[in-house]
Amino acid sequence: MGVTILQPYPVENKSGAQTIDFLQKRVLNLGAVPAGHFLVDCETYSSNPQLGSPKTVHILHNSEQPASVFSILDTGNKQISLVTDGLFDLLMTRIAPAYTSKKQTKIESKGQRFEFGDFLIKLGSVTMSQNFKGVLVEVEYRPCLVPGSCWELMREFLQGFLGSNVSNSMPAYFTQRSSINPNHSKANEIYQPIDTINQYLEHFTNYRKQTMAPLGARP
Repeated sequence: MGVTILQPYPVENKSGAQTIDFLQKRVLNLGAVPAGHFLVDCETYSSNPQLGSPKTVHILHNSEQPASVFSILDTGNKQISLVTDGLFDLLMTRIAPAYTSKKQTKIESKGQRFEFGDFLIKLGSVTMSQNFKGVLVEVEYRPCLVPGSCWELMREFLQGFLGSNVSNSMPAYFTQRSSINPNHSKANEIYQPIDTINQYLEHFTNYRKQTMAPLGARP
C-alpha cells in the first residue's frame, strides 16, 4: 500500500446518492476503472464507570486488510493503537461487563473503488445506524510511502476532481508529531495501514459530534 488521504466532500442541494453519482461521473471522466467495493466500519465501546477512570475502545475494520482488526484505546490523555487478528472481536464480546458497545453510534463508510494509474480512489457513503451522514473520498497513491514526499502531487490530483473543497495545506493529521521520532511529524515517517484507520476515526468522530450537537450549535 501507499499513502492515503481522506477528504470529506460537502453534500449541498443533493441527496447522498446524487452526490456519490456526481463524483462517480467525475472519476470515470478521468479515465478511472471500477475495481470492486470497499467497507470501513467502526464500533465504539465504553468502560464500566465502576472500574475507574473512563476509557473508550474503538474497533475498526477495513476491507483492504480483511484479516486485521484495528483497535484504538482512548484514555482521554492519549491514544494507544493495536493491530490484531479477528479473534479480537470475539474478545470484546467476552468482556462485555467491563466494556459495553454504543450500538447507536456504529458508523461505516462504504462504496465503490476505482483505479486510475497509480491512484486508488474510493467514494464512501457514510452512515450511522443506517442514517446517512456524509461523503468521504479516499485517495491512495501507491508508489509513495512517505506523505511529505507526495502531498503536492496528491493535492493536485484531489483538487482536479474535488475542486476547492481540498485545502492547499496538508491535512492536520500529518502535521502531528511522530510517535517514533518526536522531532519529526507524521508527514516524514513511513505510512502504515493504521494511519488510514486513524484518519477514518477522526472523521467518524466528527460526524458523531455533529449528530449529537444541538441544532443551534451545528455549523
